[in-house]
Amino acid sequence: MGTPPKLASVLRSAEYSRPELFFNRELSWLEFNARVLEEALHTVHPLLSRTRFLSIFYSNLDEFFMIRVAGIKEQIRAGVRQRGPDGLTPKQTLQRIRERVRQLLSRAEEIFYENLIPALEAEGIYIYQGRRLSRLSREVLETYFQEQIFPLLTPLALDSAHPVPPLRGLELILWVDLRDGSALVPIPQVLPRFVPFHTAQRYGFVPIERLVGLFLEELFPGRKVKEYYTFRLTRNADLEISEVEADDLLELVEKELRRRRLGAVVRLEVSADMPAEPIRFLMEELGFEPEDVYEVRGLLGLERLWDILNEVDEPALLDRPFAPAIPAPLRGKSNIFEAIAQGDILLHHPYDSFLPVVEFIRQAAQDPQVLAIKQTLYRTTGEKSLIVQALKEAVDRGKQVTVLIELKARFDEESNIYWAKELEKAGANVVYGMLGLKIHCKAALVIRREGHTLRRYAHLSTGNYNEKTALIYTDIGLLTADEEITRDLAELFNYLTGNSRQQEWRRLAIAPENLRETFLFEIDRCIAEHTPEQPSRILLVMNSLVDSEMIRALYAASSAGVKIDLVIRGICCLVPNTPLSPSIRVHSIVGRFLEHSRLYIFQSGGEVRVYSGSADWMPRNLDRRVEVVYPLRGALAEEAIEIAETLLKDTTHCWILQPDGKYVRRREIEPELPPFSAQVEFLRRRNLLKAS
Repeated sequence: MGTPPKLASVLRSAEYSRPELFFNRELSWLEFNARVLEEALHTVHPLLSRTRFLSIFYSNLDEFFMIRVAGIKEQIRAGVRQRGPDGLTPKQTLQRIRERVRQLLSRAEEIFYENLIPALEAEGIYIYQGRRLSRLSREVLETYFQEQIFPLLTPLALDSAHPVPPLRGLELILWVDLRDGSALVPIPQVLPRFVPFHTAQRYGFVPIERLVGLFLEELFPGRKVKEYYTFRLTRNADLEISEVEADDLLELVEKELRRRRLGAVVRLEVSADMPAEPIRFLMEELGFEPEDVYEVRGLLGLERLWDILNEVDEPALLDRPFAPAIPAPLRGKSNIFEAIAQGDILLHHPYDSFLPVVEFIRQAAQDPQVLAIKQTLYRTTGEKSLIVQALKEAVDRGKQVTVLIELKARFDEESNIYWAKELEKAGANVVYGMLGLKIHCKAALVIRREGHTLRRYAHLSTGNYNEKTALIYTDIGLLTADEEITRDLAELFNYLTGNSRQQEWRRLAIAPENLRETFLFEIDRCIAEHTPEQPSRILLVMNSLVDSEMIRALYAASSAGVKIDLVIRGICCLVPNTPLSPSIRVHSIVGRFLEHSRLYIFQSGGEVRVYSGSADWMPRNLDRRVEVVYPLRGALAEEAIEIAETLLKDTTHCWILQPDGKYVRRREIEPELPPFSAQVEFLRRRNLLKAS
């Protein structure tokens, strides 16, 4: 297809490539995590849900250091000085990351100790430490320590005969000052972060390091413990996989997973009272820089506040539960294939149940007329995946089952290796991705004999085949028997399993083959057909907008007068409200559910073209991953547009991106607008929540 001629000159233009027109990718991500953090103060959420946002903030930050910061440090070590679209070198980016992270950590500590802790205590939920520990029975504490903790602890001496041993990332570690030396005590992550000691009147929790600290001398008989301090390492967790040299990708990924546990240290978190000497010792032994040290006031490892949330049984302090709805076209239908044959069905999770997706595979496994199932798996549920169980049943029933499992799905590698082996053992055809590409698309194809013909049925989605995340992520899915879409999908599976070089498709747009060109063509068409009488419009809903070429194309459209509304949950490198982006407004919604849907809506020349799919506008999605984008037509297109327009109306969870890269709550910008939550509205439309 190629780049449209009208856009080609713009994309080469220096005017559209100036650094001030692009936000830094990493700093934009940190602003997203700042929005997550601020939800811990947003009283529209129940108290434990607010606490959950603080946990998510810390968990996000851990992953950011393990992957993004680790990658930047590798670039600096390799001598990379190339500037990104924003004009920053890797070294400058790292410096700004460190500055912003320290600001965010200070804000997080303020929120936890000055807001959440008092609020939790007002509800009878206490974290005992310091003098407060004396309120609990020492005998009870010691009994728990001796029975549940002591057998799992391994003190490690530090002296000339005992160099620093391998220390796991993200594990709490105690530095113990003894009268005659020093030692380390790693606290295994299998132990609870907050040990429950409840009474009849209240919920009580003791931080694990405080409990261990009470009885440290039990680990060092005959030696005097002077003091202890807590620290935590973050290690490089990005897998280094050279697939060109890999004879066995499965074996290579397993090997790299073992290496990940002891990757280079990229961050040291220390309790604020830890002296300089132990820090200096760790720095010299583990090989990191002084700037990689982050002092923490109070508790480390607060990503595991989940331990408290899982222990407290107070429904009033959590979001109201709901039971996802069954879409109208599927209600009362026992045969899902007959329902799909009557017309395409749009699924909007979590408001619509994920059960129809499970049933699609389960009925395919059990239906004697089904001959074959082909499916991609990027991330799926743990040991009880209903989807995988159905695929195994299909094999047992003699059907041809082909599963493409992406072994390189970050932090799900071990789970995917497990399922790959299980499915192979069951007799399925298992394919481990493609050379140099991640298979990120979410697709399932069922071939069914109907009379004398074979008919294809498909499921396509923005989300993974994961029953758990389907309850907390918003996603768009399509069930279809459309002849052209399913034919395209059949050829896509041949492309994936046979390593073909197909570039032409009927209805689907496929990365890396033609997806970028498809989007550029649509933007170019909006520019060409824009008139005052019939204005064009672009409405995009995505997780991230990073790709500089796509951003420049949006600038060109805005400069031509096209109105552009963006709902970008996470990273956005586009700068709104500049002379080149006068008509672009960027919204970010951070609420109860993680916004994961993707919709691409282009209006021009008197018609609207609507797509959904698995791809964000990032270089990796457009160039280095296999992605699928599919059209929505008729009533489904109208439904998708309504979803996007509802998101644009949000005033409760919406933030607006400013030209300086900061985000401001929409209610602060437009206080005259009434409170409106898009997520609550979607629940109410299905009668899942009653109006309060």
